[in-house]
Amino acid sequence: MSSDKDNFNLADLTSALKDEDRAGLMNALKNKLMAGQRSDVLESLTPQVRNRVEALKDIQGKHDELEAKFREERAVLEAKYEKLYQPLYTKRYEIVNGITEVEPTPEDTKMDQGEEKIAEEKGVPSFWLTALKNNDVTSEEVTERDEEALKYLKDIKWCKTEEPKGFKLEFFFDSNPYFKNTVLTKSYHMIDEDDPLLEKAIGTEIDWYPGKCLTQKILKKKPKKGSNAKPITKMEDCESFFNFFNPPQVPEEDEDIDEDSAEELQNLMEQDYDIGSAIREKIIPHAVSWFTGEAMEGEEFDLDDDEDDDIDEDEDEDEEDDEDEEDDEEDEEDSKTKKKKGGRSQVVVGDGQQGERPPECKQQ
Repeated sequence: MSSDKDNFNLADLTSALKDEDRAGLMNALKNKLMAGQRSDVLESLTPQVRNRVEALKDIQGKHDELEAKFREERAVLEAKYEKLYQPLYTKRYEIVNGITEVEPTPEDTKMDQGEEKIAEEKGVPSFWLTALKNNDVTSEEVTERDEEALKYLKDIKWCKTEEPKGFKLEFFFDSNPYFKNTVLTKSYHMIDEDDPLLEKAIGTEIDWYPGKCLTQKILKKKPKKGSNAKPITKMEDCESFFNFFNPPQVPEEDEDIDEDSAEELQNLMEQDYDIGSAIREKIIPHAVSWFTGEAMEGEEFDLDDDEDDDIDEDEDEDEEDDEDEEDDEEDEEDSKTKKKKGGRSQVVVGDGQQGERPPECKQQ
């Protein structure tokens, strides 16, 4: 005998497949399974308890209505401040790239008068490169080979996308000897924004100049001694920040994928999303703090607090263990002699260590 949760509605699934809507397919499966589970739970209850649960569900429904209104109002508030941020981001862009000059302070003027004038660099050199290197998530992606190319990065911004839902990152580059693109993008398509469920990510194909590709390296294999053959050369993928624009590919629905491959793909997609989220939520809105390193200090402080809590818990457990051992030793001493009382040793608690900006995309 099969239960309701095993009998999937074929019409729902067919409709989802016809529309090629992967999100619809996943939601149809999830809702059908959850409905079966709810049915099993309610059937196992007594009538009185079931009535109470129904009352609780009514309360939950009112809560969900309020939560929906909260999300609507939050979206309006976010949109409002999104517009207010734009002039600030524009000023930052102009200062970083030397379009606008900042008036010198009186102290700076005095120092300039007493020193020989040298050719000054415009703007803030390596601003975005330094910010990326100072963030613990993105720093792991930046290699030494990437640094020269990332010095040409002029700006990073992001915007929400509605069709499909998600967000897009844009990286603006000055003309450089590495690739022809002036803008590299990375888009994240989400199935559920409130409870982030990533469907896929899409990046720009980079148009590298000959011999300048940073995501591959040339390997040369020397021929055997005495051979007149030419060295064998081949290209091999290598670590690079620019691999970020070539995200893991989600297989088509009819492709077979084993469990290990699926788990590996999921881990790669989660790692990729973490990088995108760090750039969107941390680096873009607080770029100057990452450039100066102040944001690093703040994160280290939070981490130290967590480590201190863990250390304190461990020390409390150690103290309890020491007390138990000392009590055992005292009992043993008392049994051997009544002349001395066993003393409790003091536990010492250690310190814890521990160009232009296109208008269609808005930063947040």
